[in-house]
Amino acid sequence: MVGYGTDLIGEDSLDRLLPSAGAPRRKSATSLSKTEPPLLRTGTRTIYTAGRPPWYDEHGAQSKEAFVIGLCGGSASGKTTVANKIIEALDVPWVVLLSMDSFYKVLSPEEQALATKNDYNFDHPGAFDFELLVSTLRKLKQGKSVKIPVYDFTTHMRHKDWKNVYGASVIIFEGIMSFADKELLQLLDMKIFVDADSDIRLVRRLRRDITVRGRDIEGVIKQYNKFVKPAFEQYIEPTMRLADIVVPRGGGNMVAIDLIVQHVHSQLEERELSVRALLASAQQTQPLPQTLSVLESTPQVRGLHTIIRNKETSRDEFIFYSKRLMRLLIEHALTFLPSQPCSVQTPQGHDYEGCSYNGKGITGVSILRAGETMEPALRAVCKDVRIGKILIQTNLDSGEPELHYLRLPKDISEDHVILMDSTVSTGAAAMMAVRVLLDHEVQENKIMLVSLLMAELGVHSVAYAFPKVKIITTAVDKGLDDFLHVIPGIGDFGDRYFGTDGFDSWSDEEDQEQLPH
Repeated sequence: MVGYGTDLIGEDSLDRLLPSAGAPRRKSATSLSKTEPPLLRTGTRTIYTAGRPPWYDEHGAQSKEAFVIGLCGGSASGKTTVANKIIEALDVPWVVLLSMDSFYKVLSPEEQALATKNDYNFDHPGAFDFELLVSTLRKLKQGKSVKIPVYDFTTHMRHKDWKNVYGASVIIFEGIMSFADKELLQLLDMKIFVDADSDIRLVRRLRRDITVRGRDIEGVIKQYNKFVKPAFEQYIEPTMRLADIVVPRGGGNMVAIDLIVQHVHSQLEERELSVRALLASAQQTQPLPQTLSVLESTPQVRGLHTIIRNKETSRDEFIFYSKRLMRLLIEHALTFLPSQPCSVQTPQGHDYEGCSYNGKGITGVSILRAGETMEPALRAVCKDVRIGKILIQTNLDSGEPELHYLRLPKDISEDHVILMDSTVSTGAAAMMAVRVLLDHEVQENKIMLVSLLMAELGVHSVAYAFPKVKIITTAVDKGLDDFLHVIPGIGDFGDRYFGTDGFDSWSDEEDQEQLPH
């Protein structure tokens, strides 16, 4: 993945499979045309028009793992072609293709010299870093963010920059030794062996290694006869018996691929969750949680609420007074950051006993689009703050929030994170955003959810799922109507702020449970 931080999944998968303002939104995550990639690109963003549904329960805990397909077979047997055919036929978003080739071990200088002369055996189980591979696949299956090494077949070295990969509903893992490790086998939900004639495999390997990897024909044939063919007979071919399905003729066998796709679809349907419905039906009768902090309702704060809640308020005034309220809210939120005693000397030469921020960094993360309106207030009071963005939209068929876009700064796991949204109704979108941060190893007690207005249900939902998250708002309204709008509420904040009244493609959590990511 590229340098700034974490996108939703690996960049190679991004090219297969996020909407800018004004882009039409798809109604269903499963109605995508096979000829039209489910993504839209702007100058700076790539956004999936088919989102990732909840992968956690109403408690915020991981409740479904990614479905992992293991593809094994000899070198140049057509594993990658079969993988791409499966991805195309599946026609679902959030598919990650993970290659075992990324996990070759780092070679010693002596091994480097052997590799240069085609005398190093890359087709032996000992050539792979199975420990890193198993831990990476396990974390990815659990929904965590992972870093994937990038291997250069020309220099036989790993690149300095690794890919960040996150957000898989289906993982297709392919490699010549996919079935060679017991721990690895336990992570595979479906095992497929791709079988191809040895002569065909040799021709494909010659073409690939000469044109793509810069090898000479003599070296390729030497390596094939010395290492590749014996390794297939000793280590790879015997694992065919472990496969659930054997695919002869590789990517041309559409009958086998259709059977695989049908099975995967049935498994995904069994794993579907209904988080928002569970939240909306919950009876929240307990007192508001102690993790909630509501900005003191001074005459100024009540006056600002009066203006922005008034349906007759013009857009210019709505924006102006919303910004004033956001500034007060962000200033209030910063008081909850940890501090430590700090002594400084004044220009007069006297000591002043004060305090300073006690942490590594501060990152603001906005839930688009409405949460983005709070970024200027944060930047105005927090110098050099890093900003991330999450896009969560509601699937109009299922009513569930879906993750469409994610861009987080590097090393966010060590920061205190201010998660910003304009309004929170059921809390489903806020929960998804918190879950994303936790998947990127941000500590729960370092997350602050900051919102202008929240419904009691949303407060309870977030606090129940994530009891260590600090919840900060300017007001808490009692109820929701049948459409899950906050009552008495503020209207659709995004539409009122951006002047897009009646535009369904981007609406705020209050209206569509954080449509505008």
